[in-house]
Amino acid sequence: MNLQTLFDYFRGHGLNHWAQRLESESSDWLVNHGDYARWSAALEALPEISNALGHFDVAAVTIDGDCADTASLRKALQGLMPWRKGPYQLADVFIDCEWRSDFKWDRVLPHLAALQGRRILDIGCGNGYHCWRMLAQSPELVLGIEPSVLFNLQFGAIKKYLPQAQIQLLPIGVEKVPANLDWFDSVFSMGVLYHRRSPLDHLYQLKSFLVSGGELCLETLVIEGGAGRILLPQERYARMRNVWFIPSSAELVAWLERCGFSNVRLVDETVTGIAEQRITEWMQFESLQQCLDPQDASLTVEGLPAPRRAVVLANKP
Repeated sequence: MNLQTLFDYFRGHGLNHWAQRLESESSDWLVNHGDYARWSAALEALPEISNALGHFDVAAVTIDGDCADTASLRKALQGLMPWRKGPYQLADVFIDCEWRSDFKWDRVLPHLAALQGRRILDIGCGNGYHCWRMLAQSPELVLGIEPSVLFNLQFGAIKKYLPQAQIQLLPIGVEKVPANLDWFDSVFSMGVLYHRRSPLDHLYQLKSFLVSGGELCLETLVIEGGAGRILLPQERYARMRNVWFIPSSAELVAWLERCGFSNVRLVDETVTGIAEQRITEWMQFESLQQCLDPQDASLTVEGLPAPRRAVVLANKP
């Protein structure tokens, strides 16, 4: 990983302490995972795509160009499976990921403040699909953070062909971002809140990263109902162990207001369907359909309300 450009950028913009800390920790990133050598070999095996040109305003993040060895390109990318967030198109290879993440982006994008010239933080960004889509609006910086080794190497596969300096991914969790940073114009937390044991602490954390007037885009699981309704799964939710609090949309808005956000507005609420999340050639493990009651798709296999997601925007005063 070559993140020196990012560290130098931080130093030039008043974040010397964070840059120094990240630089000191970076030698331990990724390499201690048991599958790192295998995944890294797949990354190294990626063949050249000549005249590579990125397109970020279409459903599949696309790298146009000429690849003389499509078979090797496909094999190397398959070595980085499972691909969960996408889709991507690299020359003649289409990566049909588990999630049609473009569906979510299409729900979010019309409501966002313009991203041009903004410093953006995307927390738990997976392999960076939404980060790449943000480049269509010419932000100053898009920084994703994601501790998953595989997701970082998938991002590296795209970055190999599109080495734009204004998009970077750090293999860290949100706890490694300094509190009270007051530095980002936009913060995205999509698909993270329900994994946090203390959701209000997470919201306060997100607010502390924003400049005054900055915008939070929060996307998370919700349940139907009015203010005060919260689901606390006892063991698993849709086969996931690490799901803690799932509020109603009205309760989620109340949480944000309680944490001091202003201009809180619910802009979308959508039931997740199997057209959006499903098994594919590139992700062959169980997916949404296997997590729903086979007799009643409105329920999970645990008998809980099936996944429904809301998008809420808010500003830091």
